[in-house]
Amino acid sequence: MGISKYRVMYLFRKCKKYKDRNKLLFYFWRMIYGHYATKYGVDLGTTTQIGSGFIIRHVGGIAINGGVIIGKDCEILQGVTIGYERRGKRQGNPTIGDRVWIGSNAIMVGNIKVGNNVLIAPGAFVNFDVPDDSIVIGNPGKIIPSEKATDGYVVNTLDI
Repeated sequence: MGISKYRVMYLFRKCKKYKDRNKLLFYFWRMIYGHYATKYGVDLGTTTQIGSGFIIRHVGGIAINGGVIIGKDCEILQGVTIGYERRGKRQGNPTIGDRVWIGSNAIMVGNIKVGNNVLIAPGAFVNFDVPDDSIVIGNPGKIIPSEKATDGYVVNTLDI
């Protein structure tokens, strides 16, 4: 299943490319993307904004809302949910900076800002702003400052 993470992102980017250019090609690529998204358990809203170098290390159980913004060189693992908060002071979607690593089964919801060079530990629940150079661990999440938060974790710098 190694190629699957690349196939899903390739098809996602094809959808993005043709969304406003050519509706026929958009629907064609969206249909194929929908098949593979279901097959591999990856749900990326086609209006999600994702920077270059984004990679899914392990597919399965991934849900990212269409209004989410993700920066460059970010990695996520299986079971991650990045979603919309429907009401309250955090109503909206997360904005995620560059060089962010998100571990298995982490949940990020609401109109929050996650800075650059941030590691979200597996199983963490994040519904608050996270400053640059930080590690978030636990549920509820706790911020630990660290200038080397993603060293050894974010290793992908390819334009995928």
